[in-house]
Amino acid sequence: MNSPSPRIPSGPLLTSIQSPDDLKKLAPQDLPHLAQEIRNELIGVLSNTGGHLGPNLGVVELTIALHRVFNTPKDKFVFDVSHQGYVHKLLTGRRNRFSTIRQYEGLNGFLLRSESKHDCYGAGHAGTALSAALGMAAARDALGTDEHVVCVAGDAAFTCGVSFEALNNVATTTKKLIVVLNDNEWSIAKNVGAVADYLNRLVTNPSYVHLHENAARFVEWIGGKTARKLAHKAEAGLKSLLAPSVIFDDLGIRYYGPIDGHDIPLLIQTFEFLKTQNEPVILHVLTKKGKGYAPAIEKPDKFHGLGKFHLDTGETVSSPTPTYSEILGSKLADFADTNNKIVAITAAMPTGTGLVHFAKRHPKRFHDVGIAEEHAAIFAAGMATQGMKPFLAIYSTFMQRAYDMIIHDIALQNLNVALCMDRAGLSGDDGPTHHGLFDIAYLRPVPGLIQMQPKDEAEFVDMLWTIANHEGPAAIRYPRGAGTGASTDQKPRLLEIGKSEVLRHGTDAAIFALGNMCELALPAAEELEKQGISTAVINARWIKPLDSTTLEFFAGGCNVICTMEDHVLHNGFGAAVIEHLADRGLATPVVRIGWPDQFIEHGTVPILREKHGLTVEATVKKILSRLKPGKATTPVITPSAA
Repeated sequence: MNSPSPRIPSGPLLTSIQSPDDLKKLAPQDLPHLAQEIRNELIGVLSNTGGHLGPNLGVVELTIALHRVFNTPKDKFVFDVSHQGYVHKLLTGRRNRFSTIRQYEGLNGFLLRSESKHDCYGAGHAGTALSAALGMAAARDALGTDEHVVCVAGDAAFTCGVSFEALNNVATTTKKLIVVLNDNEWSIAKNVGAVADYLNRLVTNPSYVHLHENAARFVEWIGGKTARKLAHKAEAGLKSLLAPSVIFDDLGIRYYGPIDGHDIPLLIQTFEFLKTQNEPVILHVLTKKGKGYAPAIEKPDKFHGLGKFHLDTGETVSSPTPTYSEILGSKLADFADTNNKIVAITAAMPTGTGLVHFAKRHPKRFHDVGIAEEHAAIFAAGMATQGMKPFLAIYSTFMQRAYDMIIHDIALQNLNVALCMDRAGLSGDDGPTHHGLFDIAYLRPVPGLIQMQPKDEAEFVDMLWTIANHEGPAAIRYPRGAGTGASTDQKPRLLEIGKSEVLRHGTDAAIFALGNMCELALPAAEELEKQGISTAVINARWIKPLDSTTLEFFAGGCNVICTMEDHVLHNGFGAAVIEHLADRGLATPVVRIGWPDQFIEHGTVPILREKHGLTVEATVKKILSRLKPGKATTPVITPSAA
């Protein structure tokens, strides 16, 4: 496949902007031209780097208007998730580095407090912006300062429970907060649920027409003749008119909208009006995800976040090898053909988790609950109490949000729920908000929950089949993207729970590798063999329960044990091995390969592994450093492979 097309050069208006002050100097008639230049920049750069194209194309005019009216960094913009913050980056002095976005040592794909003074809050998960903005407003009120706080949240964020927890507290906490509800009908997939339906009714219900005159008088009363003219302009271009919404009014938040989120003059005038209000307000704006780029409009879910793509067609540059996510969706669908108890659940990510394949074949047994991971986990628990077998597929980094439910609702009741931890391990260019480096640590202490990781796609299918036939809570972690290319066409087999697989035998050192780290363990063993070190490699398979028999066998016969995991070392798989050996009174030295006790930056997996020592060379060096020079090795009777 050819490489992506050369990107479009930056336009003269965009290149003149080094800060929001430069934006304010532009003539009003220049702003639509600036919006087009920004879109050209987004499409051109992201075709080479990948990223969240669709969401950013949808907020170009909105972001221009915000920076035209408000003054960051004094005023605070809190973007929910912040994946739609690329335009904000372009307007706040980062245009010259924009081509480095999501690249190692380049700009992050989300907002970071450490990256710019204009980023007042970092994020990567949905639903946090309202609470954070409310906290900032409360702090401002306590300190007696006068900055504006603006929260920009997509309509999908309102399917997230924490957003409603924040809304419940707004009116009793502050009298000055602006919430922008950016309604594009999409999060990653099409928004689902009653909240999405409610917002759609606000936009389309003709019953709002009769409110025209009353609403216009209301606007004139609080904002004068100019505001009434603004209201007429809104009505002319849209289906409703600054009409108060019952649900928000009942929460003590004045509702305005919906208005056209791509009409820059209208947005600017509205923000100028709203900043004068001494009550919490919510502005409902309608935007088009992917606006300005036909492929992104046609496939909003695909262009939410994607890799490199061709400018002319929008086709992504991808590997033909199926991803673990795709395998999950297709194989679960196969299992469900003969087992009517299997159901699949996700939280707004049917495509990302691969469950879109399951949904096509078993639509009545597929549930997308929206961005509501906590609800998803309890929902799965409820289904399990009635004899169903729920497979809950959520990215490892997002499953963190449902931790209490995993313990209290699933494990404590010993319910038959399968946790499918997608994107476990490093998530590369998405960075620290998306790395799945903590799930072993937070699941390992949970009583009764078994946890596993496959070395390749074939074993992944075997593990899914094993889980499908297991009674009780189970978790499987697997990496982002494609694996080794191993065939998944074979008939799945049941794996013995807690039994590892010996891939090669040895007498001096034994490497217990977890999942995709087997790819590094085998060449490391070969390199050690060249240096006269007889090295065994064990595909650990099981995090909990550990294969204590095989572990103790090699610990008793080898001079050093090495563990390898795509996870932080603290409370990870290697920590479990050390604990077990200590409990058994075995003093065999343990070398651990894994991620250090820090948040890992964004970048390609090979670069980050090289930097942090998850390589063949680093593994060999660590093992050699722990072998006592001249110590005779003890012959080992090799156990049978699983």
